[in-house]
Amino acid sequence: MKTSAAASGLGSTLRAAAARTAYGAGAAAALAGVVAGYGLWERNQFGLRHETLPLLPPGAAPFRVLHLSDIHMVPGQELKRRWLHSLAELRPDLVVNTGDNLSHREAVPDLLEALAPLMTFPGVFVPGSNCYFAPRPKNPLRYLKGPSGPPANHPAFELPWREMHRAFGAAGWANLTNKAISIPFPGLRLDFSGVDDPHLGRDRFAGWPRGSSTSREAPHLRIALAHAPYQRVLDYLADAGADLILAGHTHGGQVCLPGYGALVSNCDLPTWRARGLSVWEHGGHQVPLNVSAGIGTSRFAPVRIACRPEAVLLTLTPRS
Repeated sequence: MKTSAAASGLGSTLRAAAARTAYGAGAAAALAGVVAGYGLWERNQFGLRHETLPLLPPGAAPFRVLHLSDIHMVPGQELKRRWLHSLAELRPDLVVNTGDNLSHREAVPDLLEALAPLMTFPGVFVPGSNCYFAPRPKNPLRYLKGPSGPPANHPAFELPWREMHRAFGAAGWANLTNKAISIPFPGLRLDFSGVDDPHLGRDRFAGWPRGSSTSREAPHLRIALAHAPYQRVLDYLADAGADLILAGHTHGGQVCLPGYGALVSNCDLPTWRARGLSVWEHGGHQVPLNVSAGIGTSRFAPVRIACRPEAVLLTLTPRS
């Protein structure tokens, strides 16, 4: 009798433990479903971040720069298309695109249609790895170990970036892939220097435009562009005398913890700099650095948590 009672008691304990385990697993699965659903919703909660920087010569008129990055276009993204269209209502003086425009081989027509109203304004651009190569499925936990490796450099994964760049150029946007150019605006000259994607190791700094023998006497501003804000790149751009650096790539962390921020930056940039305006310091130089959290996501990880997609409107004003 005692043996039978003990066995019965043990069986009840095991059944209760199994029930608690099943309940816990069910609750965890339900929570994961809620989080995933929220992440799918937040990826389409597009917003505009406003920043003001006193960088222009005294007496200059304010100058507005619309910074776009990491659009990661996929065919059929109607909400993203309509929102990008709406940005033309800002009537920026300049559009800057810091790369990763595609996330699908068939997305170039959708991208160009979405950007068409913005391509009526002056613009400059540099590419990111997801301009050149399509993303592949990855375990997202790998990002916690460090930056992702470069995409497969194989014709099967190559995106139609040449078609995209030709269309940008035909609209008047300047390609700054390892190039430097000057663009005159009323009362101001902007000197640009851009690099190919540092995440692929393709960056080659071209210096600054030489201009005429008296060009340095004219009011001008040096703006540097890079897709991925690796520290070595920020260092040499700061040392070269950039007045402003614009970058993307990080997605702002994409999945953040409320009250803490980004867990990863997908490069060696400190995570607290993964989104927003900060000052990069190197060799005695201090340079404003704007890192966009980006507009899209890889089509294989289409969620954002506590990190809404953004474009950035930078208003440059005269120095006091």
